[in-house]
Order: sequence, then structure tokens, then C-alpha cells
Amino acid sequence: MKALNTTERASAHGLTRRRFLAWSAATATASIGGPSVIPSSALGRDGAAAPSERITVGMIGVGRQVCAYNLRRFAGQPDCQVVALCDVDRWRLDVTDERVASFYGAKRKIENFGNPDRYTDFRELLARADIDAVVISTPDHWHVPMAVMAAQAGKDVALEKPITRTIPEGRLLVEAIRKHNRVFRMDSEFRSISAFHRACELVRNGRIGRIKRIVSGVPKSDTSSPTVTEVPVPKDLDYDLWLGPAPRKPYCEARVHENRGYERPGWMRISDYCDGMILNWGAHLNDIVQWGNNSEHTCPVEVEAVFCDRSPNGQGLWDVLGDFEVHYRYADGVELAYKSDSPYVRFEGEEGWVQAHFGRRGIEAEPASILDSQIKPNELHLPLMTEERDFLDCVRSRKKTLENEEVAHRTTSLCHLGLIALRVGNGMRLHWDPEAERFTNSNEANQHLVLPSARDPWSYDRILNS
Repeated sequence: MKALNTTERASAHGLTRRRFLAWSAATATASIGGPSVIPSSALGRDGAAAPSERITVGMIGVGRQVCAYNLRRFAGQPDCQVVALCDVDRWRLDVTDERVASFYGAKRKIENFGNPDRYTDFRELLARADIDAVVISTPDHWHVPMAVMAAQAGKDVALEKPITRTIPEGRLLVEAIRKHNRVFRMDSEFRSISAFHRACELVRNGRIGRIKRIVSGVPKSDTSSPTVTEVPVPKDLDYDLWLGPAPRKPYCEARVHENRGYERPGWMRISDYCDGMILNWGAHLNDIVQWGNNSEHTCPVEVEAVFCDRSPNGQGLWDVLGDFEVHYRYADGVELAYKSDSPYVRFEGEEGWVQAHFGRRGIEAEPASILDSQIKPNELHLPLMTEERDFLDCVRSRKKTLENEEVAHRTTSLCHLGLIALRVGNGMRLHWDPEAERFTNSNEANQHLVLPSARDPWSYDRILNS
């Protein structure tokens, strides 16, 4: 299919362009990324990169995350040009017209800054030789299949978290990125949030002494499922391609994107496509755990389920876990408690503690004087940049990003270990071998270490041998 040039109006689905732009403007103020620094060598006249120096980006998935954050942030980088947008829902592609124009309107006097092409099939976007990198912001069940196919097509990959559905799928992704020599970045902004960056820098420089215990919290998944009935698939949605490798199920709005708007979509609460907050926000907060603990390339060696709400409220679609608590132990004895709560990370050491929150609470410590500590020139200074800037700089330099494929895999694996422990239950403390990526004391737990099942033609046998 050729790039889309649809003239259908978004108002047919209850969201006019005016309402969409108002929503986009409101969410733009919620940006939590840090300052961007662009090397002057990358810029041309008037602060914009010359066409030959721009990194060309295609975006796959044009939903809530892209319209609120990713599109604006990437398009705002002077050395980046978003040249293609792809979504199985043509309605979503249509309502981006004026938003993209607001990004690139002033730049159209510069050669080749036009409106991005639109596609409904991501394979056509990947086939374009003029695209350097892709940003994948689809439902979770599509993450690794698309990322692997992008690597095979020679594209660098920024992938929304959580990057995987299972631990073996993560290792497969790592191997594909390395085989094809691609740059990879898990698209999480939490290392760019000043409170989390500051907490990790203080901890890594010994301001609380030796770490003894860490606590991380994430919001509880909403499991109050609506009552739903099957309805006809909208004419501008390729529902079969939306399902892709997932099981074939009847269409309803709550399964895909409720009310076809931009609130948190229903699929985030359905285990066919997502594992809920334990993986979704867990990839944010536990990446900070791994960063502050200096354990980015490994995982805990023990995990135990402490509490699990196994009975979601309601009898409808939504079936991911609600409340939970999981305990871990690292090889050096550091303990981690991970639970549904408010989003924060707390590091406890022999000489005090420091706790960083998502939102207005910021950072706190005991003793409070820890927060006044200055990091000296000869101490460790952790990089502070947005995830977009990190990715684009590494696309240019071919260096590893801050959340590269191995770091992202280990963080996501930590969350998966907790989910497996909750599924196994029985109060058993599971022993994990981070090198072999196997449990050493539970065959039942090892049964969860499989690639996700997939409908043809989206099986990994097909993808890897294509």
C-alpha cells in the first residue's frame, strides 16, 4: 500500500482535530525529559542540520505515547527528521496532520522538510532505504517481532518499554541487535528525571554507605474491567494486523483503544498483549534500581512472591495483576522489595537512605544533609540527557546507549522474574542463574521461559528465517 493521503475526518469517531490539538498541547506540558544538548557540529544554518546530516526516523505506532511525547520530542531535535508514520488505524494517522505541521511548518523553507509519509503496514516503512532508525510504540506483543525485523532491515531501534513478553524473547532480541550491528535504546525517560538521576548519583558515590536494601513501587493496574460485546471492526482499522502474533479474538473498542481516544488503552490490561504495571511501569522504576545498584548487566539470584491479587475485579476483558509484592536478593546480598504502590525508588544503606519519587515529591533523604552533598570532579558523574538525545547521539557515533539492549533486557527480566514467582506461588524462593538465565530449583518456573506463541506468519521461525 502506498503512503496514505486520507481525507476522512477524525470527527467521525468523536475526536475532532481541534480537540486533538488541545489534548496534545495539554500533554506537552507534562514532559518530564531533561534538557537536550545538540553538538554544534551537527547543526547547519539557522540551528538546523543540513539534509545530508539529518537522522531520518520512522515511527511505528501512533497512539498515546507518540502523540503525547515521542513525536514532539524527536521532531524537536535539530538533527532529526521524522519522515514516516505508521499505524494500523488510519484515523490516528489522519489526526496527526496539523500536529506535524506545527513541528515542521517553519522548517519547510529548508530543503526536504515535508510532511511525513503515512503507512498502515510497518513492513512498507521498514523497506525504505532512506530511513535510519525507527521508534516502535505499539502494544507490547508487537515489540520484539517488529524490533527484530527492523534490525534485519538495517534500522537502529528505539523501543518502548517493556521491551519483551518473556525472558527468552529478550535474549533473542539482544542477539538480533548484535548480529545486525544496530544501535538500540529502551525508550524510558526516568534516567532523565532529575530526582532519579540525583538519587543514583548519590548512591553510586557512596553517600549512604554500602547498599543494604532497595524498595521500588509502581502504580496498581486497573482491573475493574468493563462489560463488553463484540461490534463490527471500524473500516479504517486493520484489526488482523493489530492482533498480529496475538490470539485471534473478537473486536471491541475496550480491547484496542477505548473510545478511540488517547486515554490509557484497554490492551494494557489484557494479558494477550501486555502484562500490566508489573512490567509496564516496572521497566521504568527497576531500571533506576539497576542503575543505582550498579547491576545493569545482571539480575538478582533469588526471587519470592510475597503477595498477589489473583482475582481481578469484574468478569470482562481485563485480566492482568492488580496488587502484588515480590522480594529479591542479589548475589552480593542486597535485598530488593518490589510492589504495587506509588511510583518511587528507595535506596537504604549503612549510613542513611535516599528516596526518589515520580512527581512533585521529588527526592528526600535521611540524614537530610545527604542532599546537600556535591559530587566532586574526580567522582562518578552519571550522564544526564533525554532518551531521544541519547539515542540520536549513539545512532551517529555507533556507541552503546545508556539503556542498550543488554541493560534493557536485564531490567525487563527482573520484572519478568517477579511475575513468574507470582504465577508459581507456593511461597517458594526461586533461585535464578543470571548467566544461564534459568531457574536452578524449579522446573515449574522454567516452564515460563519460552518464546511467546504466535499466529502465522508472525512466528519467530518465520521472522528469523525470512
